[in-house]
Amino acid sequence: SLDRGPKLPFSSYGNFISTLNHKRESGSHSLSTHLLLPAVRQVRELPPICPDVRQKQRISIDVLPPEVRARFASDPIIPIRTKTAKEFQEDVERATISGDWKQVHDFYLTTFDSFLELNAAFKKEANAPFNTIEDSGINTKFVNAVYDALLHTPPDTQKSVLKGIINSLLREWKGPRTKDDLRAYFILVQNPQYTSTATYVIYAHLLRQIAALAEADHHFLMHWFKKLSQKRFKQLVERLQLFITTRLFPAKPEELPPMAKCSWWIPSATKVLSLLNAANSISSPPIIPFSDFYNLTLDHIDFMEDYQTWQAHGNSNRFTFCQFPFILSTVVKKAIIQRDSEQQMISMARQTLVDKVSRRQRVDMSLLFLNIKVRRLQLVSDSLDELSRKRADLKKKLKVTFVGEAGLDMGGLTKEWFLLLIRQIFHTDYGMFMYMKDSQCHWFSSWKCDNCSEFRLVGALMGLAVYNSITLDIRFPPCVYKKLLTPPIVPCDPDAPVGMATLTLEDLQQIMPDLAHGLGELLSYEGNVEEDFYATFQVFQEELGVVKSYNLKPGGDKIPVTNQNRKEYVQLYVDFLLNKSIYRQFAAFYHGFHSVCASNALMLLRPEEVEILVCGSPNLDMSSLQRVAQYEGYSKTDPTVRAFWDVVLAFPLELQKRLLHFTTGSDRVPVGGMADLNFKISKIDVSTDWLPVSHTCFNQICLPPYKSKKELRQKLTIAISNAEGFGLE
Repeated sequence: SLDRGPKLPFSSYGNFISTLNHKRESGSHSLSTHLLLPAVRQVRELPPICPDVRQKQRISIDVLPPEVRARFASDPIIPIRTKTAKEFQEDVERATISGDWKQVHDFYLTTFDSFLELNAAFKKEANAPFNTIEDSGINTKFVNAVYDALLHTPPDTQKSVLKGIINSLLREWKGPRTKDDLRAYFILVQNPQYTSTATYVIYAHLLRQIAALAEADHHFLMHWFKKLSQKRFKQLVERLQLFITTRLFPAKPEELPPMAKCSWWIPSATKVLSLLNAANSISSPPIIPFSDFYNLTLDHIDFMEDYQTWQAHGNSNRFTFCQFPFILSTVVKKAIIQRDSEQQMISMARQTLVDKVSRRQRVDMSLLFLNIKVRRLQLVSDSLDELSRKRADLKKKLKVTFVGEAGLDMGGLTKEWFLLLIRQIFHTDYGMFMYMKDSQCHWFSSWKCDNCSEFRLVGALMGLAVYNSITLDIRFPPCVYKKLLTPPIVPCDPDAPVGMATLTLEDLQQIMPDLAHGLGELLSYEGNVEEDFYATFQVFQEELGVVKSYNLKPGGDKIPVTNQNRKEYVQLYVDFLLNKSIYRQFAAFYHGFHSVCASNALMLLRPEEVEILVCGSPNLDMSSLQRVAQYEGYSKTDPTVRAFWDVVLAFPLELQKRLLHFTTGSDRVPVGGMADLNFKISKIDVSTDWLPVSHTCFNQICLPPYKSKKELRQKLTIAISNAEGFGLE
């Protein structure tokens, strides 16, 4: 690492840069140093970070057709270098044994001296064009070998590489970019030396130049990033995240330039990170999970100020993290949605209070809440009536009262209302949703459209759950959340279509795997589709025992499916099943959800994040739950409690999920983690023959004082494995 060996004061790179600037000012040097003078007016400004989010709905790098070319100057002739990766590794091995690093040092000194030399060393064929997004033309194994060895070379070799990079960046700042320039940037950004804060000034300037490239150049880099191994790709992401974090919250501020002089560091790094995020998004499957792009440090900034700046300025030159929502965690996005809704509701409540006071009417503090009163026996109809009547109050804090029952709602009644409603609405006998056994999820009944207000109720319930931090035990397929964000902001035109997402066979696979498999076979069939399948552009659906036919396009019953049009047939079939056949039901559901969660903050969300907001995260961490658990009648050192955690931590994942479902009504974790569950273990003074009991409305499990771990494991396993249908306590 750079910390080995005698120290070179890296501030001397700052001195080196200052010297170059001085020479330029005195006219003794022709190098362009705009790059190094961020505070000077003549600085070349970065272009707008990205196009207007309100037009594009979510930040993405536009995928340009491969034939798009940036403007290029005539390429200089690249010198021929013959060293191979194997020969280089042999040189390193010899140097390690002998201690003579001169040959290796000279290689690094020459290679990193200029963009031209980088291409000479690492390009597969020195003067071949390699002008495609599919192949960067770089010998990746050689680059990896050179970088893997770099941190084990003597300090003067490592410093010579950094000095060469400074020279390269200064020299290459002017003029249009060639593909060889892009290759040089692609190689340089992979340098592992950038994990040290001592190199951050150099790293920042490299990132600035990459961020300022033309969109067509970004398109090429994005596709080249996509070809990196998962390990190298992840390292790139982690280095950029560490750079952003360290610039925001430096452990030793004196090691970095003052923030005022390098305000462009974070925007540049975030823009380059967005190229990696785009590369990850167009990879199937993604190279790394989308959550690896979250920078959890940003949970601690004033994200509401960032959000309000974004609201006011959109995607102008004024940088905000909200322009790049992939970097914000679900915790931040949920907080923004909740606070945005709260601010809307506070201003409405304030106006109501002012109106009442001005009319000299008595002020009732209940107007600050969404008060729902329901009868248990008419739960769905009463809830529907209450939410319809109080549509203007949906963003207020929810309070539930069951008619004829005493008690204040301290959270338990609200959760019980949600649990009972969801259980009733999603029961197959109710007819609103079908349970798909093969995919273990619920889907909208295409024939239940006589009263779409009930679908609006389910949408509103989901919105209320997000707003009131209740995790719902709902099993929708992922495409439901794609449809909920199509578009993410409700159109002003009430007749504008909503929920009509572009869905594929992959989406159908997650709902109806057998049908998706059959359609996949049709697409890959090598025989004569028309003669062997004898299908037309018409589909049949059974509704209440009656088979109905629908044309996928005008005159579809008379258009045969052929080898030539089968792709169109499959796309229309998928669109019919997942969009058109359930349009009325889903539109009501969509408007119900957005009636509570109407916020520009929804533009920040991925579909997967909406699912996590509604249903919680599937990633369980029982050790975290143990750390935050509360006790009543027991202490954490009691033998029964110690035995309980020994048993639970040793459970397989499936039983851990059952325990969570038994205790809380859901087998998922809230967005804020286990701490948000308020999980409680209570003592119940009954015979140890009894099984454990749960109060799901309070996330509480009651344990008799079992005498042994074996007895506790046996009783607990029986209770959690047979809990379905026990009813709510």
